[in-house]
Amino acid sequence: MTDTQAQTPTTWLNRPVPSIKRDRIVQPSAVETEPSTECPNCHTLTTNTSLIFNQYVCPDCDHHLTMSARKRLAWFFDSITGELGQNYQAGDPLKFTDSKPYPLRMSEAQKTTGESEALIVMNGKIKNLELIACAFDFKFMGGSMGSVVGDRFVMAGEKALAERKPLVCFASSGGARMQEGLLSLMQMARTSAVIERLRLAGVPYIVVLTNPVYGGVTASLAMLGDVHIAEPRAMIGFAGKRVIEQTVREVLDEPFQRAEFLLDKGTVDMVVHRHELVDTVYRLLTKMMKLPNVS
Repeated sequence: MTDTQAQTPTTWLNRPVPSIKRDRIVQPSAVETEPSTECPNCHTLTTNTSLIFNQYVCPDCDHHLTMSARKRLAWFFDSITGELGQNYQAGDPLKFTDSKPYPLRMSEAQKTTGESEALIVMNGKIKNLELIACAFDFKFMGGSMGSVVGDRFVMAGEKALAERKPLVCFASSGGARMQEGLLSLMQMARTSAVIERLRLAGVPYIVVLTNPVYGGVTASLAMLGDVHIAEPRAMIGFAGKRVIEQTVREVLDEPFQRAEFLLDKGTVDMVVHRHELVDTVYRLLTKMMKLPNVS
């Protein structure tokens, strides 16, 4: 008998027991545990914390995401000394009703954004330079320009004129507010008039065109600056692409109405990345006002 045959036969008492394999514990990623935002361009999820530190620019595709007016001004200024125009509140002069009454639309926009109107105006400093800046909030009824928006912009222009401080406007709008009819169209003339007074007095006015800028805002305050800066790939125009295509009976392909296309055609002066925007505006203002450039 061989040694192999002499071995004890295998029974259920001495059979080999397979070991239990533990599944490897996978740690959840940051986008699974923290509030995140999906990039509308590349659809990558990025944590809100990362977006804030990257100034709401997608770290994967460099797409410039929308910023609210208050966040934009808080990012733009080194220090804020005050807010202007909060005493202006919209009424309902025309008793306008489409699918909803105008006061109800205003109330919904105020609850959604936490703002009282589509334009925010603040006074503050960038390095050694005091200035006034205003920003449109596109989430507030499409950044539409009504009477209160006109009032706040005119107040900002008059304060800049009186104190000889430069004025910067971050434009993002769908145009005039139809619920106020002719009263909203009148704001085009009012804002244009105060900008002309700034020009005659030699007070700088810089416009930063963000995505998107259309309608009556483009036809007035957004295109009357001393310098026009656009963020990359911002959509800028008077009428929308669909309306123009229906009018001229032609298909308008990319990059029609993009910031880079308008730069090539001479409509805007420069296209500046958001990371370089503050330094660019500061450098331009110091040159225009003949002030020392503090690095």
